Amino acid sequence: MFIGIGTVTNVATIVVGSGLGLLIGHRLRESTRSLVTDALGLVTLLIAAQAAMAVSDPRLTAEVPRGAAILIVLGALAFGGIVGSALGIEARLESLGGWLQGRFTRPTPPGTQPPTHTFVEGFVTSSLVFCVGPLTILGSLNEGLGQGADQLILKSVLDGFAALAFAASLGIGVMASALSVGVIQGTLTVLGVVLGSFVPDAHVVAMTATGGLILVGVAFKLLQLRTIAVGNLLPALILAPVLTQVAVMIGP
Repeated sequence: MFIGIGTVTNVATIVVGSGLGLLIGHRLRESTRSLVTDALGLVTLLIAAQAAMAVSDPRLTAEVPRGAAILIVLGALAFGGIVGSALGIEARLESLGGWLQGRFTRPTPPGTQPPTHTFVEGFVTSSLVFCVGPLTILGSLNEGLGQGADQLILKSVLDGFAALAFAASLGIGVMASALSVGVIQGTLTVLGVVLGSFVPDAHVVAMTATGGLILVGVAFKLLQLRTIAVGNLLPALILAPVLTQVAVMIGP
């Protein structure tokens, strides 16, 4: 498959999902949607485990001191979490969504019926859900780095069902959010391709393993096991290759 297939698939599932939502979305029972989300959570765990196992990849372990690979991932997540919490990345992402929705949604005057959802509201709301999240960044970068499109394919399925639900209540503006997904994920994928042209394999592997554990947090949230502020862990993706370089300088 060509690089970019993940984003192309994501765009397609949003278009199809929102189309179905306009037709039959209101007929799906809540229990059915919940079961599908649980199934996707289990698949997310599987993909996360595959990515996290990169910590034992010879391309990484051969370049760093013995046992340092796990310490690199641990350090990246720990310090990345501290940085992300200090910056309030998770809260900022949530407030960004609320701010944008408030900008495009007029308050309902007292004593009047709330207006029907506008095209812009559906577009903005769904664009935020589909574009602001760890899978968007992890999946796009990994595909660009040559790690495959598995994470974006998973995100495509998630977004397809979400688009179905959103379109049933927010209208056709949800379908237009496919454009946002194409632009943002496409840009991140190109960034991954550029990084992959000069970032050593060991550093990419460390980033993959770190991203795999962040993905576990996404799975826990889908399965309603525990809500983890995954957004605050995103700086770990930058720290992982930095710590790898430090370990490489120390020597195997």
